Order: sequence, then structure tokens, then C-alpha cells
Amino acid sequence: MDDRAAPDREPTESEASAVYRRLRRVFGDPALRSSDARKRATRIPGDSAPFGLGRDPSGLGDVLESMTRTLGWSSPLARGELLTAWPDLVGVDIAAHSEPAGIDDGVLTVQCDSTAWATQLRIMRAEILTTILQRYPDAQVTSIRFSGPGAPSWKRGPRSVPGRGPRDTYG
Repeated sequence: MDDRAAPDREPTESEASAVYRRLRRVFGDPALRSSDARKRATRIPGDSAPFGLGRDPSGLGDVLESMTRTLGWSSPLARGELLTAWPDLVGVDIAAHSEPAGIDDGVLTVQCDSTAWATQLRIMRAEILTTILQRYPDAQVTSIRFSGPGAPSWKRGPRSVPGRGPRDTYG
């Protein structure tokens, strides 16, 4: 041993243990580290690491689905899907005689070819609504309105005349 030993070290201590104690004192005490080193040393649970779990890229469908839910687009998209999937919901025969017109305030309006088809679909309303709620819960449909073909009206329009209207003039 050298006569010029460090004053903080006992003469019986080996040089390796002295170096270890010094490094532990400098790097092991969090209070002695810089603020950047303390930030790097703290691990956040679930924090990503290169080549670790969760680093695989997400599929395009998953990304779009999470984005539409985050931005609140799921309801309008589900309504559009419901309107385009009408033949799958009710069947080809019924879809040939009915067409969804739109969804306003949770009410699905369906235009039918005849009053007979509108009446038949009114009887089947509960079944159709149950199917819609199972397949498209985000569409927020609460009820269905079936309407038949409307009769022409001469009450409104550019050529209407106020008053009693056309009457029998052969009198």
C-alpha cells in the first residue's frame, strides 16, 4: 500500500471496494444526480421501449375505429351503414318494396311502394327494430315510421290559389 492513501478510506479497505463505494455515492444517490438523470431514471408503467411489447404497428381498421370513436363519428357512420344495409336487415323481398328515407331524431323513416306494404311493415316493426338495435347500436334508432305513397296535393306550390279551390261549375 501507498503512504498517500485517501483520507476517507481506511487502510484495510481494498481499492475495488473504495471505487465501488465512491461510484455508489456519486451515481446511486438520486439526490446527487441531475434533474435530467432523475427524469430518465423514473419509469412510467406501460412506457414504451424499443423492440418491446406494444411496439407493433396497428392495423388501419383499428386506427380508424379508435379515431371515429374519439371524434364522435361513430353515430353518423352507423346510420349510413344502416341505410346502405337495408336489404340485409329486412331481406331482398321487403327491400324491393321499401326504401329507408333517412334518420331524424332517432326515427327511421321508411318509404313503401304501397299502403299495403306500409301496413305489413308496421306489423313487423318490433322485429325490424330489434334487428337494427342488435346490429347497429351506435345508430341510435329509437323508432321506425313507415309511410305509403302520398296522394298529390294542390294546396301548396307556385300555382295554388287561396280560397275554396276548384268546385263543380256545371250547376
